[in-house]
Amino acid sequence: MVVVGGGAAIAVAGGDDDATERPITGAALERAKAAALDHTGGGKVTGTEAGDEEGAYEVEVTRADGSQVDVHLDRSFHPLSSTPDSEDD
Repeated sequence: MVVVGGGAAIAVAGGDDDATERPITGAALERAKAAALDHTGGGKVTGTEAGDEEGAYEVEVTRADGSQVDVHLDRSFHPLSSTPDSEDD
């Protein structure tokens, strides 16, 4: 997982594959964030990943109720799927 805040990305230790995860950067970051927030109806982007196994990009969104959802996007920033995110996964 990668945590995004204040324009900076910070890798967070966690799952076994964290070392291979890359945050989304540059103009792609802004497009991915906008697409994910539009798809979820709002919230706060709390993580990103480029080259996700389920699409070109993954954006983690935390909703106002505290629930989290992973939005998977194609290379054109169109949503492919969204799945609830759980620390138990």
